[in-house]
Amino acid sequence: MTTTTIFFGELFGTAILVLFGCGVVAAHVLNKSKAHGGGWVLITFGWGFGVMAGAYFALPLSGGHINPAVTFGLAAAEGDWSTVPVRVLAQLLGGIIGAALAWLTYYSQFKHSDGPFLGIFSTEPEVRSPGPNFLTEFIATAALLFVVTATGQNQELALSGMGVLIVALGVVGIGMSLGAPTGYAINPARDLGPRIVHQLLPLKGKGGSDWGYSWIPVVGPLAGGVVGGVLGGWVYGLM
Repeated sequence: MTTTTIFFGELFGTAILVLFGCGVVAAHVLNKSKAHGGGWVLITFGWGFGVMAGAYFALPLSGGHINPAVTFGLAAAEGDWSTVPVRVLAQLLGGIIGAALAWLTYYSQFKHSDGPFLGIFSTEPEVRSPGPNFLTEFIATAALLFVVTATGQNQELALSGMGVLIVALGVVGIGMSLGAPTGYAINPARDLGPRIVHQLLPLKGKGGSDWGYSWIPVVGPLAGGVVGGVLGGWVYGLM
């Protein structure tokens, strides 16, 4: 892998992830959408398929992290931080691109809907309590890194590409089981990039971008990713 392939793999992989993810939430929330009111199961599968599509695209180019929490977790476990800056920059830019494309896709539906619209782009807790909200993101992301490290240790899964599918299904499971309190960012680029887009878009009645909460879906997943990656790597190192 070169710096160029890593950058473009993470850029476009994350853009695909966020396009699918923000798109499925828009499909559920916005008026004049054929999937209006589709519900939580629709949303969790939409995000899971987004992970699958984005990671499969990025896999041969960059390893398919498409998530700064995964990048930090694997770097902490392996002790190699050399590609972290280029990966995280590409992931953040990819999140911005994906969110902007989702807005363009649902342009007419936004025109026929009333805000606020932040929930289409970024996460919002059902009960605003910084400590428990942080803990939810921390635990959910640590669980994700356990799945990532487990599939990464299995050479047959890595060679066949089935590891990506397992991780994507793990994301669906995390959304269904652990995602309800906060909307399960478990990916700083997935939350911060679209939040920036929400701030910039000229959407009537869009509401605030809630920057006071924005640190939780960034710091919580990064911390959970590092702990999950290190613990997962340590357990497999014992075997």
